[in-house]
Amino acid sequence: MSTEDHPAPRSLAESLRGRDDSSLAALLRSRPDLVNPVPTDLTQLATRAGTRASVVRALERLDRFALQTAEALAVAGDPAAYDELLALMAGDERDAGVTAALPAALTALRTQALVWGADDRLRLVRTARELLAPSPQHPSPTGLGPSVREATAGMSPGRIQEIVAAAGLPSTHDSVTAVDALTSLFTHRRKMARLLKAAPAESVEVLERLVWGPPYGQVTHDPAPRLRWLLDRGLLLPTTPGTVVLPREVALHLRGGRAHRTPEPVPPAVEPAVTHRPQVVDSTAAGQAYTALATVEELLKDWDEGGPSVLRAGGLSVRDLKRTAVALDVPEPVAAFWVELAYAAGLIASDGEADERYAATPAYDEWLERPAAERWARLVEAWLPATRTSGVVGGRDAKERALSALGPGLDRSAAPEVRHRVLALLAALPEGAAPGPDAVLARLRWERPLRGPQGQDDLRARLARWTLTEAELLGVTGRGALSAQGRALLGAPAASTRPPKESAGPAGPGDKLPVHHHRSPAPVLEPLSPPEQTVACAAAARLLAPLLPEPLDHVLLQADLTAVAPGPLRRPLADVLDVLADVESKGGATVYRFTPASVRRALDAGRSASDLHAFLTEHSRTPVPQPLAYLIDDVARRHGHLRVGAASAYVRCDDDTVLNEILADKRAAALRLRRLAPTVLAAQADPATLLEGLRAMGYAPAAESAEGDVLITRAHAHRTPPRTAPEPVPEGPPVPDTTLLTAAVRAIRAGDLASTTPRKPADPAVPAAPGELPRTGSAETLATMQAAVLTGEALWIGYVNAEGAASQRVIAPVRVEGGFVTAYDHTADEVRTYPLHRITGVAELADD
Repeated sequence: MSTEDHPAPRSLAESLRGRDDSSLAALLRSRPDLVNPVPTDLTQLATRAGTRASVVRALERLDRFALQTAEALAVAGDPAAYDELLALMAGDERDAGVTAALPAALTALRTQALVWGADDRLRLVRTARELLAPSPQHPSPTGLGPSVREATAGMSPGRIQEIVAAAGLPSTHDSVTAVDALTSLFTHRRKMARLLKAAPAESVEVLERLVWGPPYGQVTHDPAPRLRWLLDRGLLLPTTPGTVVLPREVALHLRGGRAHRTPEPVPPAVEPAVTHRPQVVDSTAAGQAYTALATVEELLKDWDEGGPSVLRAGGLSVRDLKRTAVALDVPEPVAAFWVELAYAAGLIASDGEADERYAATPAYDEWLERPAAERWARLVEAWLPATRTSGVVGGRDAKERALSALGPGLDRSAAPEVRHRVLALLAALPEGAAPGPDAVLARLRWERPLRGPQGQDDLRARLARWTLTEAELLGVTGRGALSAQGRALLGAPAASTRPPKESAGPAGPGDKLPVHHHRSPAPVLEPLSPPEQTVACAAAARLLAPLLPEPLDHVLLQADLTAVAPGPLRRPLADVLDVLADVESKGGATVYRFTPASVRRALDAGRSASDLHAFLTEHSRTPVPQPLAYLIDDVARRHGHLRVGAASAYVRCDDDTVLNEILADKRAAALRLRRLAPTVLAAQADPATLLEGLRAMGYAPAAESAEGDVLITRAHAHRTPPRTAPEPVPEGPPVPDTTLLTAAVRAIRAGDLASTTPRKPADPAVPAAPGELPRTGSAETLATMQAAVLTGEALWIGYVNAEGAASQRVIAPVRVEGGFVTAYDHTADEVRTYPLHRITGVAELADD
């Protein structure tokens, strides 16, 4: 079962030295923090792999069974034989599932250099043992306490002898042999069974309460008889005044040899909770994808002339988020998600002005021109690797500051990994199968138990729940099952052949598929690189495109001054309708309502009544209703009848009776109007206030320029300068690619060769110290180099590069001239040229 080439390595570095290149590459891939910077040799790699920060990071990425295996090794002997580890994991009954899974778990620990040594001498890395071994300050997850030897370390020899005698063992000459005898008794199954058989029932109850942990209990200075019986025989041992502990050996006997109450060698299965027809899933997801596009467009349209102000600390205010949620007709957490998604896709940003506001970016205009499926792919491609997490909006950071949408502090580096893993679990299910959220969370907890800070596991669970919700909102999933385009996003293999296409209407009980439609288990899906993800998103867009509804070029006008759009509208039609009418309701069909104010808005934008009649006639499948035609003509007849210009402001009208009505109206008092001429009124208010005041009174004034021309008012789009989307915050060092791994392994091997190659000392009386750079004078260095050119022998040199980094190399000099030596570098496996003044020293290699 051992993967070690050396039968008995004496250190982790020696164990690593016995690995092949693929095994070293696997270590660096599983623990990328070891690569940056690349270690100079295997000794430095082993040292770095044993540091606390690196070991903690490695332990946090173990699955539950591998972590349980490491925890068992932490309470086993050091070193431990494989059979001892197996006994701790599988118990006296030798659980078959644990027995079968243990070799793979041990291999995983070896691959990550957390365990080294052959099967007869397994050693847990010292730092990992310190982290996982039980102590009063940090109880072991196994619930085990200290061993007999550890618990009796400060006990008087006389007391130890009293315990040995009470346990029925012969007295010894010293405490060491007495503790060994007591340990042998507690680890002997038959002898312990006889001892416990004689125990009072109340004493056995005490042991049963402590057996699975915590192993510590409180006693008074005068213990009860049931406790005294246990204390006299060492079945409970005192630690501090008033505290006793159940020794590890006693607990293991009571547990049947198992270190864990419930070993979990197999991950919890993610079973389908319900199964729908794949066509229903895909059509539902496509509908959600279209809704997602419409929602983002509506958000950006709402912010087209400039969105909310940026808070001093950054982000949206609570009031602005509420207003946005009302405008989008969604709950506030969902509004925060759409805002953050648009930000992640680079569609909105702050404008950077003195009065800083959020607005659309120039990329938004380019995004709008793309086909719908490509726009969806852009959003999803931004969502998959995003670390900004909208779900935490409304919470507080470590300094109790409120977290706001678009503000700082929203990055959660674990989000992309959790998001990918949740989608991969869905992809492993049959088409149309939707699991329960609890099954997904149970699987994630097994895969990453996370020994991190308090609450980190809760964050991971919340990230998983948010992923399921967000995937449904985006149309990656439909009815909880992964859609065809969702599988394409992950680079999943093509789905199994589907039955003939059926109607994708609402699913009823008949849509459920029997469980026996499962396919064979899907392979594990690894995260894609950014270029691969772009290709996958394009493939997903191609699958989605046929499922999206075609934009329409018509509406249905009704007599109640409404227009019904039975589906998505083409952009020019939708843009004009947004000005000419107000949206009354959304859904599968959008209802627009025509009002005097909306018609006046269209006239203000420069359209005439004849333009509006022609537009409606062209784009309506029904005749233009008479009430709507009358409304347009009536507003147009009065539009511009009054003219407002700048005095402070003035009103002029050819009909002096209208001006008389305005002066007599009490509502005009705030405007402070006075007559300048029969057809002109002056006001103290500015033109904009005067316009709004007259419109509130029921008139339809038009603004005019200094030349007397009617001003056409259109909404001016406000854009930020070109902005880049926010970069995700990585959880740790990126996983190195194959090229970097190959180069790193080669460099480590080269450095190790240079540091371990035997060489002759410059002074025969002084042996060469391993790893110590040679020190020779420049004349001696030059002479040795020239001699090596003639003899063709290899040399060991110390070299300092231009950055001041020292290294050791094994070279075969070919030419020495002009202050440089050209040599074949055995460590780099290539010919290189070195300045002689940067060579600190040289030594000949030993004959062997």
